Amino acid sequence: MFDYETIRFIWWVAIGVVAVAFSITEGFDFGVCALLRILGRTDDERRVIINAVGGTWEGNQVWLVLLGGAVFAIWPPVYATLFSGLYAAMMLVLFALFLRPTGFDYRSKLDNPVWRDAWDWALSIGGGLPPILLGVLVGNLLLGLPFHLEDDLRPVYEGSFWGLLSPFALLCGVIGLVLMILHGALFLQLRTESYMHARTRQVVRITGPLLLVLLVVASLWLLQMDRPEITQMAGTGAPSNPLHKTVIAKGISWMDHFMSYPWMLTAPSLAMTGFMAAWWMGQRGKAVSGFIASSVGIAGLLFTIGFGLFPFLLISSTQPGSSLTLWDASSSRFTLLLSFWITAIFLPIVLAYTQWVYRVLWGKITPESIRANDHQLY
Repeated sequence: MFDYETIRFIWWVAIGVVAVAFSITEGFDFGVCALLRILGRTDDERRVIINAVGGTWEGNQVWLVLLGGAVFAIWPPVYATLFSGLYAAMMLVLFALFLRPTGFDYRSKLDNPVWRDAWDWALSIGGGLPPILLGVLVGNLLLGLPFHLEDDLRPVYEGSFWGLLSPFALLCGVIGLVLMILHGALFLQLRTESYMHARTRQVVRITGPLLLVLLVVASLWLLQMDRPEITQMAGTGAPSNPLHKTVIAKGISWMDHFMSYPWMLTAPSLAMTGFMAAWWMGQRGKAVSGFIASSVGIAGLLFTIGFGLFPFLLISSTQPGSSLTLWDASSSRFTLLLSFWITAIFLPIVLAYTQWVYRVLWGKITPESIRANDHQLY
């Protein structure tokens, strides 16, 4: 039904959409947990914050599993390079995520201030650390990672964990945290009222301008850099072999890349417009409009990154010819087609179930509702 080139491109778009879904849904989970000790001043207030995402956080985390599984099935060399070369960083993300299920499930088991305070810290770290680490990862994807491919296509990573912490990557980590806090505060506006609602407006008032400034700084920094350029490759429909191409390390600039495809500029425009609208609406208490605008901004930001890298998936900073692209790092055409039809059948079921869960569990969370359902809620 689809030729090799078409199905590769379809999966590039599809995995980008999954990344957006993960960032929007798991993003407000991260932001809400990161704000737990900032906005929650009493035990009841913290339970309000926790239960704002308590019924849906597990379902949101499925997008992360789907994203990892999709990369494993569709782009095996990308999965192998990332999860072997960045093993320490990936394990740090994983252990930070471990704090979330244990924090949600054990926090309210004992009515002891010390016990609950410890788990509140665990939830805050589990919400704040992953966005920083994932932001650092995005920064390194833009800069390039120090790896090369052997003749047998075995990836060899030449860097270290500390080498990932360059100034630009750390800036991206800060952007990740600020973005998730803004997004989480807007979600809390949807689920809370009264004084908690007012506190979230104050968070939006601070983080909105800060996020916009950080994005401008990161953009100007990146636009001063050159990106690799492919000068020769086997063809977009050829069998996957990342070594069958020629890449120069210093090609056109990132700005020249976007100007070569002017339609790509819609993504950064959408990102900045979305975040400006989210800040404007959120500080005025327009929760629904603000959250939608923030979600649009996140989608625009991720597609900006994807468009900027296109057709690269992983850039090698030490041996540009080993860089992985969507045209030469994919599985076989049969695997891509089989995965496509499995996804086409089961993804609508998952989406329908997710929509039903949110509809059933939706509503305002208040201290009164927490006390009235003390044994059913976190």
